[in-house]
Amino acid sequence: MVYRDHPCGEPIPQGIEDMEPGPILAVLLSVIDVHQLSGHDRVLVLQAHQRLASHYAAAVYDDMTAIKDVLVDEDGEDFAAESAAAEIRCALHLTRRAADTELSFALELRRRLPHVFDALAAGTIDVRRAKVFDRCLLDLPVATAQQIADQLVDDAASLTTGQLRARLERLRMRMAPEAAEQRYRHAVDQRRIWIQATPAGTANLYAFDLPPHRATALMRRINHLARSLRGSGDTRSMDQLRTDILLDLTESSSRSDRRATVDITVDLATLAELNDHPGELAGYGPVIADIARQVAETQPDAIWVSTITDPDTGQPLTTGTTRRRPTAAQRRHVTTRNRTCVFPGCRMPAADCDLDHTTTWREGGLTTTINLAPLCRHDHTIRHNAGWTYTTHPDGDITWTSRLGHTHTVTPRLPLPP
Repeated sequence: MVYRDHPCGEPIPQGIEDMEPGPILAVLLSVIDVHQLSGHDRVLVLQAHQRLASHYAAAVYDDMTAIKDVLVDEDGEDFAAESAAAEIRCALHLTRRAADTELSFALELRRRLPHVFDALAAGTIDVRRAKVFDRCLLDLPVATAQQIADQLVDDAASLTTGQLRARLERLRMRMAPEAAEQRYRHAVDQRRIWIQATPAGTANLYAFDLPPHRATALMRRINHLARSLRGSGDTRSMDQLRTDILLDLTESSSRSDRRATVDITVDLATLAELNDHPGELAGYGPVIADIARQVAETQPDAIWVSTITDPDTGQPLTTGTTRRRPTAAQRRHVTTRNRTCVFPGCRMPAADCDLDHTTTWREGGLTTTINLAPLCRHDHTIRHNAGWTYTTHPDGDITWTSRLGHTHTVTPRLPLPP
């Protein structure tokens, strides 16, 4: 085994970042003292441990399905799963519900989503991402679920769970629009609000299965009011402000002059009812075609920011609002080109982001659309205060370099990929 020297710490095995998970990698990692490594190499060891953890998690789920299989002959197919869950429950000291849930997930991966299981076993995805596949595709026919999973499993490792969930939902809306419509209608029919007392003597208020366009409009209005109060010198935290504003809005019968803003992306053919491709609601994710059409036609009290795209290429054709905005055309151009914050994995809508100078103003960077990119306030701070840098390539890709020297390339997706 060749070891790579590093001036700031002990050496680690060369090529460890590409090593397949298994006994050899486990042995190598077992003798590494991560606290003696350079910062750069500590990240490589973290990634190697995660690959190994995913690999052995797949082995655990395979063991669970094997226990169920051996009981089929003795208990029959109908009772084998229940009997296997009892074995797992006692062996791993789980609750009955946890054992049922884990076995069900294991069976789903092995029988319905074999390529997702293979990716977990290979360490290219983790359990969190595997569960996103399972939850998003659970109610679809096996063939459809596998077709959708196979399109995204290779990209899943580079996506956050939120990004992966949004892409899975968008694909299932495109490939099974009737099923998506039925699921949406059923969920909205079950909308409800639930209050729960907490040990601290406070209360949690939950709202479930709301129409996404109405919920997003409310959240954006709350955020706008909270930022306005902070800008006026209010010392409450943003979370405190948002919570107090929600209570004030529900208790007050007067209406604010500030109207909610909703940012919707939909292709022209869907808007004309020629197909049922999903739309994209900024800050929320994909919505079924019927909702995309509704928000383009209704909600007279809202300010709508619309992006109409070409159905074949996904490229923006035109944008518009129901009233003239005080911001320059540059912001419109940048937020149309990049729909979200461009930091790796961030899904904050570009409309709620700062516009960052790629080449900073103090270094001579000009205020042009080519030199501007949306960064949420948190990641804007990371970019300038934590040593991260980024470069924009001619094809639109953005390569970030972390403080510890690792690179991450972001490919800003089209609003509605063809």
